[in-house]
Amino acid sequence: IIIAVSQLIADVALTGSSRFQDSLSIINNFANSDKVMKTTTFPSEVKGLTMRIRTVLMATAQMREHEKDPEMLLDLQYSLARSYASTPELRRTWLDSMARAHSKNGDFSEAAMCNVHVAALVAEYLHRKKLFPSGLAAFKRITHNIDEEGAMKEDVGMQDVYYTEDVLVEQLEVCVEGLWKAERFELITHIARLIIPVYEKRHKFEKLRRLYDTLQRAYAKILEVIKSGRRLLGSYFRVAFYGQGFFEEEDGKEYIYKEPKLTKLPEISHRLTSLYGEKFGAENVKIIQDSNKVNQKDLDPKFAYIQVTYVKPFFDEKELVERKTDFEKCHNINRFVFETPFTLTGKKQGGVEEQCKRRTVLTTANTFPYVKKRIEVVGEKNLELKPIDVAIDEMRERSVELAKLCSNQEVNMITLQLKLQGCVSVQVNAGPMAYARAFLDESKSGQPNKKVKELKEIFRQFVNACSMALDINERLIKEDQYEYHEGLKANFKSMVRELSEIIHEQIFQEDMMRSLLQNSLHVFHAISGTST
Repeated sequence: IIIAVSQLIADVALTGSSRFQDSLSIINNFANSDKVMKTTTFPSEVKGLTMRIRTVLMATAQMREHEKDPEMLLDLQYSLARSYASTPELRRTWLDSMARAHSKNGDFSEAAMCNVHVAALVAEYLHRKKLFPSGLAAFKRITHNIDEEGAMKEDVGMQDVYYTEDVLVEQLEVCVEGLWKAERFELITHIARLIIPVYEKRHKFEKLRRLYDTLQRAYAKILEVIKSGRRLLGSYFRVAFYGQGFFEEEDGKEYIYKEPKLTKLPEISHRLTSLYGEKFGAENVKIIQDSNKVNQKDLDPKFAYIQVTYVKPFFDEKELVERKTDFEKCHNINRFVFETPFTLTGKKQGGVEEQCKRRTVLTTANTFPYVKKRIEVVGEKNLELKPIDVAIDEMRERSVELAKLCSNQEVNMITLQLKLQGCVSVQVNAGPMAYARAFLDESKSGQPNKKVKELKEIFRQFVNACSMALDINERLIKEDQYEYHEGLKANFKSMVRELSEIIHEQIFQEDMMRSLLQNSLHVFHAISGTST
């Protein structure tokens, strides 16, 4: 029936036809009032079928409306792919069409995921027919979203499918190509594991040689990006829509958008303003600049509001132990964090003694990367940090950042010097020393002892990280920067002197650091909390 309806959709008259909608309702009523069938799953299956048919009709009609809105268009294509979950051939058609759309927009990770989902669909079909050793389970290492491909029904719909091992291998080859384009080199090996046994069985030695060559190049690429420390697998933004009159069922919904490489906040804001400005009229669209919770009652119903906030992937300590590389921190992720500064007096910014911040962690319905580049937010948790917690958080981040820069195989001198300067230049009311003066002097801080101890320990690590960075800078600078370096060193020394006075103990022994610097990685592991 689904296949027949899909073919009928070509006839535009059907989409708006009330008689067709009525006939769906009548079929539903018949199924519900059939006494013999009441105790079976038949009525609910008929209801499911009519719902899927309605989805197909609605999505097809809406697609014509949203031709210029890439996110909305792909959402609609996805809802069609989902309504065909039990009919492999049609689901594949829509996933293929999504992959083409993503590639055209330059969203290669999403295109690659569509291809992986198609491969899993074919593999699952063959596995159920006992024609291939593994089904969708083989793809779980690649994406946590793959269970979606397990929804096919083993009924008449399956008879219209002509999948073979050849179709699967061809699709897996497409996946390798797509993952290479998406720069997700680490995943190619999982696909290769499925192809190699088939090539070996068929004595396809030339293809094996080429595949092993691709794997060798993939591992070389992984080493290259780890060494350079430049891995750009996307930027993330929370986007919320407000305005019932404009966004209809999208009103009040929040999404995480994945944008390519190093997209900045003004870029995505401009793109969305232009896109919706064209749709609703530029004068009707307003961007909400801050990240605070929006009270919809305060908004003017005459405008379409879009709130855009930069967010970062969020991991708890346990996850950070497991996710060591930049790639692991950008793959299969579904939690994101942003911070909003506030003070108890109601102002946004205040002095360090009164500056609080709210940390918001959002959870999405699926993990990134996905077959779509925006995923709906389904959960939110808030944590409020008191001023001393803000100091602990800020100082820990600075220490880890510095230590990480020092431990890179290729040290980026410009970034290192900028960070160093921000850490050691003695400014009266800003930077690390402002935190030290506010919270470390026990005679006047009035803070919980445990927190003060924690901050002291972080300051020790921070001083060690600065010393390590100065040492590396001294080794790598050219002669013309010698004076600049001496200035940094003098600032560092006066910072250490003042710190020692505030906490009434010698915070830094140069001799001890010399031995540690022989193995700077040791310091990096100590600071970042990773195992040696």
